[in-house]
Order: sequence, then C-alpha cells, then structure tokens
Amino acid sequence: MDVAFRVDRDRATGSRLAATALALGLLLAGCSGNDKSDYVERPVDELYNEAQDLLVDGSARSAAEAFEEVERQHPYSQWATRAQIMAAYAYYEANEYDQAIGAAERFLDLHPGSEDAAYAQYLIGVSYYEQISDVRRDQAMTENALEAFTELVRRYPDTDYARDARLKIDLTRDHLAGKEMEIGRYYERKQEYVAAINRFREVIERYQTTTHVPEALHRLVESYLALGLREEARDAAAVLGYNFPGNVWYERSYALLDDQSLSPQRSEGSWLSRIF
Repeated sequence: MDVAFRVDRDRATGSRLAATALALGLLLAGCSGNDKSDYVERPVDELYNEAQDLLVDGSARSAAEAFEEVERQHPYSQWATRAQIMAAYAYYEANEYDQAIGAAERFLDLHPGSEDAAYAQYLIGVSYYEQISDVRRDQAMTENALEAFTELVRRYPDTDYARDARLKIDLTRDHLAGKEMEIGRYYERKQEYVAAINRFREVIERYQTTTHVPEALHRLVESYLALGLREEARDAAAVLGYNFPGNVWYERSYALLDDQSLSPQRSEGSWLSRIF
C-alpha cells in the first residue's frame, strides 16, 4: 500500500484563519473614520482608513495597493511602517503569495526590530505553505515553507506565531518525507533497488519523527531481500519491530522474512545505531 502525505486543506484553511486573526490587531490599531478625498495628496489617516475599508469589504488586492499608497505619499510617518505589514497581509488575503512574500521580506529588511517582525516572518512561511503541491510534484514551496518557519521559531521562539509554526514544520517535514517515499517506491518498482534504498534511508535519517518511517523500514526489507542481502533485511525488520511493534508494516516485513525462513533478530539500543 502506498502511503503519500497530502496537504490537509482544512489545515490550510486554518492557516488562513490564523493569519486573519493575527492581523486583526493591526487592522484595528488604525484610527477610525471614513473620510475620503479626491486630492492626489491626501492626509495619511484618510489613506490608511480607506485601505482598511477596502480590506474589510473583501477587496484585498485593492487594499494592498492602497496600503502601499500610504507609504508612497507619507514614507516617513509611523503609518507607513504599519501600512507595509498590512500590505503584505492584504496580498496574502488576495492569494497574491509572491507579492505577500516580497512585501513581508521588505518589511523585515527595513524594520528587523519591529514588534511586527515575527508576524512578517509568519506571513512569509504561510504564503509558501499554502502553495504546497502534491508529493508527485516539485517540493520547492515545501522546502521554502520549512525554512521560513524554522527561521521564525529560531528568531521569535516565544511568540504565538512560533507555536503555530512548529505544527506546520512537522507537516512540511512529513510532506518532504512523503516525496522521498514516492521516489523510492518508483525506483523499487523499476527494480533499481540501490537507488530505492538510498531514498528510504533518507527518510529514516532525515525525517525520523514522521509518519513515513515504518513504511520506509519495510521497503528497505523488500529492497534488501531483492538484492539478496538477507542479514540487512533482517536487521531492518528488527528495527521496525522494536520501534513499531504491532504496526502493519512490521507484520508485512515479518511475513516476507518468514517466507524465506528468516526471522527478525531482536534489536537493542538506539534503532538508528542499529541500522546505521
């Protein structure tokens, strides 16, 4: 049975709700009022409030451009700094992920010590995260999301954003492990067992806390047996049984070994040291 991780769209929806909630404080921080003017040069509060109104009304793309206009007309005001991060959020809401990432990165370049820096880093990560594709496709977005969230946890470990990022780090790592498994299974089906073994070992070495490890160990058993490496197959099965007793993948590995009059030896100590 092939086990492939798919991005949970409910979780992606949760990411959007989280980003919306986290931005709400910024949105409400602006002053009240809805005065508008037709003049090219306009008061900063009017520009900012117009951008807020557009965002609340669901015109996120227009809101992002309006927030950018705040900075263009009043670049040295405190409103300009707030408008920069709100522009990044508005682009995110509009599903304009490249623009959201660019705006958030620019904010971090200009204001690395801002109290909103952690949120900017979160927007970068979640913008990549929502572009994660099926494991059969290129995983550049997954790698970028993992890097952005890891940087967030490193730099802002005690924030709410970091707590959410840690969950998404686990999900991105599981997705990357799923990609390795997909490639490994392909090589195994093509009877290119050495290449397959390298992929399955990559899962075990780099992604040892993911859900794909039991299957990776079982696939090692299969591939080692196909190459006639009986002791290696038995060792991999022993590690699987020691760490995941009762797992369906261990049952399959045990059946394979039993068919060849082999039985898994008892594994002791660290399962990584046992196999590597």
